[in-house]
Amino acid sequence: MSLQGKTLFITGASRGIGEAIALRAARDGANVVIAAKTAEPHPKLPGTIYTAAKDIEAAGGQALPLVVDVRDEASVMAAVEQAVARFGGIDICVNNASAISLTPTLATDMKRYDLMNQVNARGSFLTSKACLPHLKKAANPHVLMISPPLDMSPKWFAGHTAYTMAKFGMSMCVLGMSAEFKADGVAFNALWPRTGIATAAIQFALSGDEGMRRCRKPEIMADAAHAIFSKKASAFTGNFLIDDSFLYGEGVRDFDQYRVDPSMALMPDFFVPDDSVPPPGVTLDAGAPAHA
Repeated sequence: MSLQGKTLFITGASRGIGEAIALRAARDGANVVIAAKTAEPHPKLPGTIYTAAKDIEAAGGQALPLVVDVRDEASVMAAVEQAVARFGGIDICVNNASAISLTPTLATDMKRYDLMNQVNARGSFLTSKACLPHLKKAANPHVLMISPPLDMSPKWFAGHTAYTMAKFGMSMCVLGMSAEFKADGVAFNALWPRTGIATAAIQFALSGDEGMRRCRKPEIMADAAHAIFSKKASAFTGNFLIDDSFLYGEGVRDFDQYRVDPSMALMPDFFVPDDSVPPPGVTLDAGAPAHA
């Protein structure tokens, strides 16, 4: 199924996974609303909403770059209205914007706690809510959270309880809203990477250049997202998907294409349940620390 003519509203789409999802849709000729905060270049991080828009249009799509703070209800509502005014509706909402701080409880100041919960849990709830009246009018509406399976193992909380609470808040939206809006035919699904993904968060906040080499490219998440959007929304909802396992089920067999450095062992991500087995031929560095 092509996404030609479909309109995607993607938060945090100026770089990383959000931009990769946007570019994959753009290759089909989709319309992409880039809802992110980065209007001016960051001294360390590449990409703004305007550079992303240029790349999306070069890939064959139409772009609408909007400065949006997902913590601000008025900002989100205005962006949704601008998207509808420009493209006539919204077919797909991708909640990708996220804040991270891998700090233990006593080292987590409340300003950082509030930021993570406002961006991750509240921001995803708000953006979904704002898009829903328009999604309910779409032919095959999807909402996708870039969030993990709800695995309540204490090991995912110990060491960074605040972050896990905020990130799982996104997944709880999937749990609840997939049931709430099933009769309306709006799909809610979550997608999460098995391994680290080569993004700015890995390079600058967690593992540096060495960690980047042990990651997969954001394109694996983009291909998985595209496959999700190609599903019939009324029949494919409430799923918590791991990128490579889902793609394997869709017929993908070459996972080396996504590796940054095929000579390096892959770094496992946080939040992947112990019973989630990698596809045949995929191995992880069992001794490597997990990263989000």
